[in-house]
Amino acid sequence: MNKRLKKIILKTKKQVYGDRLGNTPSLFQGEGFEFAELREYLYGDDVRKIDWKSTAKLGKPFVKIYREERELNVAVVSMLGGSTYFGTVQQKSEVIAQIVGILGFSAIKNSDRFTHLLFADRLYEMIPPSKKFFAVQRAIEANFTFDPIGKKSDFVGLVSTLNQRLKRRTLLFILSDFIGEIDLKLLSKKHDLVIVIVRDRFEENPKALGTLRLIDMESRKSFEGSVDDSRLKAYTQALEENDERLYRMCKKLGIRFVKIYTDEEPYVKLMKRMH
Repeated sequence: MNKRLKKIILKTKKQVYGDRLGNTPSLFQGEGFEFAELREYLYGDDVRKIDWKSTAKLGKPFVKIYREERELNVAVVSMLGGSTYFGTVQQKSEVIAQIVGILGFSAIKNSDRFTHLLFADRLYEMIPPSKKFFAVQRAIEANFTFDPIGKKSDFVGLVSTLNQRLKRRTLLFILSDFIGEIDLKLLSKKHDLVIVIVRDRFEENPKALGTLRLIDMESRKSFEGSVDDSRLKAYTQALEENDERLYRMCKKLGIRFVKIYTDEEPYVKLMKRMH
C-alpha cells in the first residue's frame, strides 16, 4: 500500500477513534428522518425545520418534527473533476480523500450505514451501505488512486445519479471544489444535505505571474496565457459570483456547508462547523 495512502487511513481513523478526541461529540447530529408531526415554532427551534408551506397557510410559523431513528444512512460523494488536481500545500483531491475517511469512520463509529460514491464526468464507483471498516478504507483508496485529469465535473449528471441511486432518506455529504453550476433543490428536498467545499487559497487570491504555459486539467489542453492583473480581476470576479450563487442557494434551501482549504486540518474544521 502507498505510504501516503496508508498515512491518510491511519490518521483519519485515529482522529475519529483516538483517546484524545474520543470524548468529542459525533459529527452527525442524530436527528431522525421519519416525519412525525407539525408543531408551532418555539424560540430556539432550528429555523431550517420550518415548514414554509404550512406557515404561509396558517399565518404563523410551524416546524416539522421527526422521530429519531436508531441508524442513519450516511452517503459521502466525492466529485473529482480535473480541477481538484491542484493545490499549493496539497492536492484538493487528497484533502477530499481525508474528509471521506473522517466522515466514513465517524459513520461506522456511530453504528450508521456508510455509502460512498465517486463521481466526475460519470459515476466511477459506488460502495454499497456498510458498517465495516473495510468499506471506508476502500473509499479512501478509491479517492487516492483516482486520476481526475481530463475529467470534467458533471454536476447535472451527479444530481441525476444521486436521485436514482439513493432511494431512502440519507444524510448526504457532497465533497467538491464546487466550481460550476449546480442545482441542489431536488436533493435537498429528499435528503439532509451537507456540502463540503474544498479549495486552495491561491485559487481565491491568485497572484500575477506573467506569461505562462498553462494546462486545463479537465480538457488536458495546454496553452500560453498572460496571467496579469486584468485577467486575474475577471477571474476572481467570476469565482466570487460562482460562490455567491452557491451560498444563496444553500441559504434558501437550508443546506449546511463548510469550506476547507488545503492548508487546514479537515477534522478540526469539520468539528467546529458541524456543531
